[in-house]
Amino acid sequence: MSAETPAAAPGQFASRKRQFRAWRGTRPFWAGLLVLLSGIPIIYFPYGNLHLGHLTLAMGTPAGASSLIIGALLVVLGISLWFQKHVRVFAGVAAILLGLVSIPMANMGGFVVGFLLALVGGAMAVSWAPGAEPQPESAAEAAPATAGAPVGRDGNGTAEFNDLSGTSLTKEANGRHSAG
Repeated sequence: MSAETPAAAPGQFASRKRQFRAWRGTRPFWAGLLVLLSGIPIIYFPYGNLHLGHLTLAMGTPAGASSLIIGALLVVLGISLWFQKHVRVFAGVAAILLGLVSIPMANMGGFVVGFLLALVGGAMAVSWAPGAEPQPESAAEAAPATAGAPVGRDGNGTAEFNDLSGTSLTKEANGRHSAG
């Protein structure tokens, strides 16, 4: 970086941060992150070497190929949760099943760390639901009611009262039906 290098526009970091938060809020971001992170210990432990002084501890097991496949699938599922939010139920169930399969097949699920991350991330993905889009207010709803006149459903004060107790037997009272 030199003295002639132009500085970033003021507020650019804050703008990018707001964009990222908006993007993150429309998808199961944390579920995808946990599922992605669950694949890393499952892949690493069968292939990694641990050095204790001059002693090298290598875990050579026949679970190497299954660990690689399970871990890679979990990483792909985590990324797909970020970029294809409509597959959240499939990816969540698949992450839970892969986490369960990793216990006997991949060194106890990456020494239980990968297993737990896959279970929690998969459960979060299955339970995530997109939020409702905010509806703009119309001019008639935003206008204040006239003083002293009860406001009905048609807004002119002549129809039935708005029953906010939830005990009305009409079909559309406060979103409830008579059975509910």
